[in-house]
Amino acid sequence: MKKCCGLAHQRRLVATNEFVSLAALEKTVTCRAALGFSPSLPVGHQQLRVLGSTTPLWSTNDDDNQSEEEEAARLQKKASELRDQIRQMEEQLGGERKRNYEIPTPVEPEEDLTLTGKSLRRKRVLVVGANGRLGSMVCRYLLRNTTDDTEVIAAVHYVGEDSYTSRGYGRLSYEVGAEDGVGNIGAAWSAEDRVATFQYTDEMKSYNLQNLRLVEVELLNPTQCDTITEGVDSVIWCATDYNDNQPRAVSGLNVAFLFRAVTDTTKGRVEIEGLQNILGSLKKNLQETRRKAGKDISAVNPNDPVNMVLVSPAPGIFGNFETPFGEFNAIKRQGEQIVSKEFPSLTHTVLQMGKYEDNFVEEDLELLFEESSCEYEQELEKDSYRVRINRRDAARAAVQALTDEAIEGKIVKCWTALRG
Repeated sequence: MKKCCGLAHQRRLVATNEFVSLAALEKTVTCRAALGFSPSLPVGHQQLRVLGSTTPLWSTNDDDNQSEEEEAARLQKKASELRDQIRQMEEQLGGERKRNYEIPTPVEPEEDLTLTGKSLRRKRVLVVGANGRLGSMVCRYLLRNTTDDTEVIAAVHYVGEDSYTSRGYGRLSYEVGAEDGVGNIGAAWSAEDRVATFQYTDEMKSYNLQNLRLVEVELLNPTQCDTITEGVDSVIWCATDYNDNQPRAVSGLNVAFLFRAVTDTTKGRVEIEGLQNILGSLKKNLQETRRKAGKDISAVNPNDPVNMVLVSPAPGIFGNFETPFGEFNAIKRQGEQIVSKEFPSLTHTVLQMGKYEDNFVEEDLELLFEESSCEYEQELEKDSYRVRINRRDAARAAVQALTDEAIEGKIVKCWTALRG
């Protein structure tokens, strides 16, 4: 009896639920019709519209598909334009197709047919020892008394924060006129502004500072010597290592100071090893330049300047002193022989300067030359104290030796005055 009652009760619940569901369905259809839904379209393709308006609240799947098609068409058009550009570029390139192109051969400037002798036009001159007193004056003379297209490379010994040669830049910058501009000196108590800066002015146009390049080098390092001699046509050697490259303003004042300078434990290394490194690097780079230009590596252009000008003290000027690497004059003569004998493919001139005298010998005097000989060396040693030359005239002689054919390939004495 209870089971039958339960079944009847379940049937009534099902009938009631079906009636409620049917009523809800009818109400939903009425609402959809009132909101503007089309009963003929599936639910996923219908639009919900605000009563009295034709603007949809969101895009339908049809609009999304249309946007995607438009985007695809736009990308296809862009791809077609890119393909057309690629075809045009390929037509311009022609038939040659190389992944790695060879380095183009440097084209040397055409020779000036108006030249009748050696010239420094469009040449690069390396000054070794440019932060010394003579080297800095050589840089000055090169910049102000040669053609505007002559490049000067000032090679100085490495100047670090705690280096003894930190004053070398000051001498060079003073001589070439880099300090003639408008200066700005930082406060002494400021570590960041302790250096001085100078602004270029119109008065410095004739200095040709745009042709000056400064490089730091360790002459005992062959790799660094290879680097600084790249593209160099000529070298003027003014370097020495008195007092281990320390500032030596008083080293040449008298014999006592000089003896202390030349007896340093490293004396002689730059004069021999450093000189050999520079000569070897210069020879290699000159031959490589000629090879790339398709010329004979041993060919010499008569209009080219002398490859090496070595500035050395004349015998007997400073007397005879023993150093850890040998006798002082013997070291200087050995360097001269290295230039003239060990590198015959390089044109050279050796200048044996008289005693430098900046206080009692005037500038711009006539340069006097005499070819070196054993007999003359003995005579010069007797009267060596009388042979004098101002450093500015010595610098002029070193630069002029680059183009002076009369003394090319010779070892000559050079002075301007005899002191009684």
